[in-house]
Amino acid sequence: MELSYTKQRSECAKGVQKSELVIKNGSVVNVFTNEIIRTDIAVEDGIIVGLGSYEGKTEIDADGKIICPGFIDPHLHLESTLVLPSELIDCAAENGTTTFIVDPHEAANVSGAKGIDYILSQTENVPANVYVMMPSCVPATSVEDNGAVIDAETMKGYIDNPRILGLGEVMDCHAVLDGDKNMTDKLKVFRNKVIDGHSGYLHGKDLMCYKLAGVDTDHECCDFETALEEVRAGFQVHIREGSAAKNLDAIVSGIVKNKIPTQSFSFCTDDKHITEIREKGHISYNVRRSVELGIDPIEAIKMATINPAKAYGLPRTGAVAPGYRADLIIMSNLKDMEIEEVLYNGKPVKEQQNGKKPEIDKALFNTVKIKDLSSESFKLPVKAPECTVIEVIKNQILTSMKTEAVPVKNGEFAPNETYSKIAVFERHRATGKKYVGIAKNYGIRNGAIASTFSHDSHNLIVIGDNDEDMLAACRALAECGGGYAISNGGEVTVLELPVMGLISNRPYDEVKQRLAQMIETAHNMGVPDGIDPFVVLSFLSLTVIPEVRITPRGIFDVIKNDFLNQS
Repeated sequence: MELSYTKQRSECAKGVQKSELVIKNGSVVNVFTNEIIRTDIAVEDGIIVGLGSYEGKTEIDADGKIICPGFIDPHLHLESTLVLPSELIDCAAENGTTTFIVDPHEAANVSGAKGIDYILSQTENVPANVYVMMPSCVPATSVEDNGAVIDAETMKGYIDNPRILGLGEVMDCHAVLDGDKNMTDKLKVFRNKVIDGHSGYLHGKDLMCYKLAGVDTDHECCDFETALEEVRAGFQVHIREGSAAKNLDAIVSGIVKNKIPTQSFSFCTDDKHITEIREKGHISYNVRRSVELGIDPIEAIKMATINPAKAYGLPRTGAVAPGYRADLIIMSNLKDMEIEEVLYNGKPVKEQQNGKKPEIDKALFNTVKIKDLSSESFKLPVKAPECTVIEVIKNQILTSMKTEAVPVKNGEFAPNETYSKIAVFERHRATGKKYVGIAKNYGIRNGAIASTFSHDSHNLIVIGDNDEDMLAACRALAECGGGYAISNGGEVTVLELPVMGLISNRPYDEVKQRLAQMIETAHNMGVPDGIDPFVVLSFLSLTVIPEVRITPRGIFDVIKNDFLNQS
């Protein structure tokens, strides 16, 4: 959409001509002055041309309604919703999010540049502004076994794309702190653009060094103290509320208690299933919940609009003012913030959802290749009195590393209601790499859960309490090209995700129904409340989130950046 000044828009702004659309008598949230101003909004060619008293060719009476800018999600992975990107955009847009800044590092870690191109093409003609951050860590770290490599030279081919805003989350913090040449080259390519961070476990001088490298934002803060330290260092902190990582209550409560200004805070979802978006909202949930916790409603709206717009250099997005995009939310009031209508470019988003899906490159299918999968693959001999255990934490994607005595039978680990067996298999090149370990508090009984959606290398990960069900779940995913699988006493249920082993090509309603059934089954099998059975499992092999993870090469200590035991 062209944002330039034209004679036609000038005539509409002066009231000489009627604008295409005028929203009458609404109470507008002014994010520059923190005022609520009763005024008309004149819109021409999708651009706000004036506030005041106007007449339009089409008019909407918003008397008694609150109007604010469309919300912005400054960090999310479209792949994590499991459905085609356009379906997520449609769903979230209906909930008030009109601008998305996406990081396609899930797709890139499986399919490289083809994965990035897939996200760009799938979001080109949707009723929202969709920007992309170039994935910085493909693979996430040097110890990962993923499907592709994105280096600085590859990134240069995207630098002039107007939809590429900067460098995606720099997860390999150790590479930054050590001055690794490959990482330094990537940072140099984007030195004049926004660089997203991933530094929730860095503190003190390490955090200073990380910020010095050019990193601008971070979404990995899990508590207020960490968020405050980063804001003091100049970061824009995105308060995350996804399906697994729920950090909003802790951080916002700290902001309220300590009366901290909010201009350096935004909201993001990171990884959020479409079912939860339908039930609770998208960024709209973050805004409402923050108000419930004591944030001033206008400040909460600013955290979802003008704050991220400024952070990412989007000068015509995030406000209701002349020259800004007519991406608007009409809501009932500032207390309940019930959304009644969402406009993108001055038109209702629902009227712009055409349902057409771009074709998918055939190379993005059949990406799951497993070598020598058998019942022997899951054996875990125990030779020491205590073992390293990955402890799962409710409502977090963080883990704790424990050294504990575990149940043993005939010299092998014997899972129970507290300790589960977990295994990861390399699935991109059929190398045969695999590792078996122990997880605590996942709780599964009488079966197994497997997934090829396993951040960020997306190898095949499985957790269970018996080898037979673990093998059945893994074989089911190898045969169908990837997805989620549950095996309960040999009875296998699968949600197929054939696009890169990450995304379904089926309609949302089908995916929602199957996923809801599988989540219910998982909880009936013992997975406790506070643990999303699939989302939590998907993070247990990501080597950039503390404290401990499992990969096809062994158990990895994130803090020490090294394997504990390697195969």
